[in-house]
Amino acid sequence: MSAISAILVFIVAFFAGMEGILDEFQLHQPLIACTLIGLVTGHLPECVILGGSLQMIALGWANIGAAVAPDAALASVASAIILVLGDQGTKGVNSAIAIAIPLAVAGLFLTMIVRTISTAIVHIMDNGAKKGSFRTIEVWQLIALALQGLRIAIPAALLLAIPTATVRSALEAMPAWLNEGMAIGGGMVVAVGYAMVINMMASREVWPFFALGFVIAALQELTLIALGTIGVALALIYLHLEKVGGSGNANASQGSSDPLGDILNDYE
Repeated sequence: MSAISAILVFIVAFFAGMEGILDEFQLHQPLIACTLIGLVTGHLPECVILGGSLQMIALGWANIGAAVAPDAALASVASAIILVLGDQGTKGVNSAIAIAIPLAVAGLFLTMIVRTISTAIVHIMDNGAKKGSFRTIEVWQLIALALQGLRIAIPAALLLAIPTATVRSALEAMPAWLNEGMAIGGGMVVAVGYAMVINMMASREVWPFFALGFVIAALQELTLIALGTIGVALALIYLHLEKVGGSGNANASQGSSDPLGDILNDYE
């Protein structure tokens, strides 16, 4: 990997770490982070595949109460770097996915360290607020954000320091049974992540759309763009019918001219 590519990967990792807190541009999401790393390193196809697979897993990750979800940013950046350094193309995606899961859990330790430091920074900012020093608050806020970025950028830099030949040799030395096991395990984790999302979203209104989606996805003539277009169209139709049905139900005493909208409203 060239020096310019390494610098760009470091920058992507830094912004992905900050986005894990900001959530403004979603750069920490696996699909975006892996795609950007593939773009700056010239390994776009395999990194997009990796990002898409990890995104399906990360769909089921969420911070609930005091429980912190695995670090999607670290998993995305680190596994993409390993995939690029391994230079195995799409064949190395399964291994990268299997490596990403423990990295995501390990990232919780770095998150704990940064958040502990951030607690002290908050007290410094409180003192600055008592003194009316807005400059102190602004500076320490930027420092706290920079720590979040370095939480991902530093591990990324350490991985970039590993020679490409070493990573490639380590991946090629893995036995076939281990690679196959990683492929099966990676597929199961993706299914579990998607099942968690369905479990959170499941309702009487949503189940028919899930059924339609699985049936339509079986049609091999349809591309992902076509499936996405159908999904958007169904969502717009549903929102329109819900709006029309709601106004019809408001005048139920006068009779509704939209029976389908009334049925949809009965589900609510």
